[in-house]
Amino acid sequence: MRPTRDLPGDVRKIVVLRPSAVGDFVFALPALHALKQAYPRAELVLAGKAWHRAFLRERPGPVDRVVEVPPVQGVGAPETETEEVERFIGAMRAERFDLALQMFGGGRHSNPFLLRFGARLTAGTCAPGVPLLDRWVPYREPSQRRLALLEIAGLAGAEVRLSPDARPELALTEADRHEAAAIMPVLAGKRLIVLQPGSTDPRRRWPAQSFAALGDRLAQDGACIAVNGSSDEMDLAHEVVARMHAPAIALAGRLSLGGLCGLLARAALLVSNDTGPLHLGLALGVPSVGIFWLTNLIEGMPLRPSTLHAALSARTRCPVCDQDNLRTRCPHDASFVAEVGIDEVEALAHAALVHQ
Repeated sequence: MRPTRDLPGDVRKIVVLRPSAVGDFVFALPALHALKQAYPRAELVLAGKAWHRAFLRERPGPVDRVVEVPPVQGVGAPETETEEVERFIGAMRAERFDLALQMFGGGRHSNPFLLRFGARLTAGTCAPGVPLLDRWVPYREPSQRRLALLEIAGLAGAEVRLSPDARPELALTEADRHEAAAIMPVLAGKRLIVLQPGSTDPRRRWPAQSFAALGDRLAQDGACIAVNGSSDEMDLAHEVVARMHAPAIALAGRLSLGGLCGLLARAALLVSNDTGPLHLGLALGVPSVGIFWLTNLIEGMPLRPSTLHAALSARTRCPVCDQDNLRTRCPHDASFVAEVGIDEVEALAHAALVHQ
């Protein structure tokens, strides 16, 4: 930790820069809770994306308000819309934030952007050669992301510790429950198991035929199998359902993010690749089996490891060209987790179901 200024007194307004995807938002939840506990009277503002605003509207939790970050090169966008950015910076300066926390990478682009907010004190991570914040820690990769973000919260005066109880990190709303019930009514006497075969990175996808075979095995015990995915993953979800012999329901593209939370809260088990819905399930306390590729498990492990049953592939070389993909990415999209066995994942699924 490199503090250069004392923490300001009378903290009334905090901004956290995190314009991220779903899983990355979930990784930040422990840090956001810690900040809210440290400054319960302060307004906690998330500088995020449009989906954050929709998802967090009227949802109990540490975030009081969301401001949408415009396209900024290196800060969630490939290029900058200059006029829109200048208007945004002006609005941020007018907010007169007491604390501004950078939780978006090593700071090459995000640190200079955050410094323009004009907060009384800034904190975050710094890679070598980037503009320094008032309080900072070195940026490390790979790292356990939840702990790394908690460390940033600690720079701003938050107490870094696990909550003594087992409350979920993410709250459900009645709207979540109603949407899930409208799409998929409760089935009396049957356990609901959700399969999540998609992932934004194809290298992290367990094969569709493996998910289908697992679904058939779990359905033999009388479970209802639902296959989820985003609207872009509809074909994949339908492929899994088509490959199954047991009946299954394809839900891809039918639920909002909140509705998915409502569905997961009813599930006896979630089996998923390393993707946003897996981390939503973990934040909701859903028994989960995650299929991970090597360093992604280090980065994505929850703070309570007992909530996750992890299947791990240690492959580092591309199955097509044999190039090592740890530090550089080859052009191929072949799965790096295909070798994870169906028997292994089934055993983890049964273990998760038994220990509920």
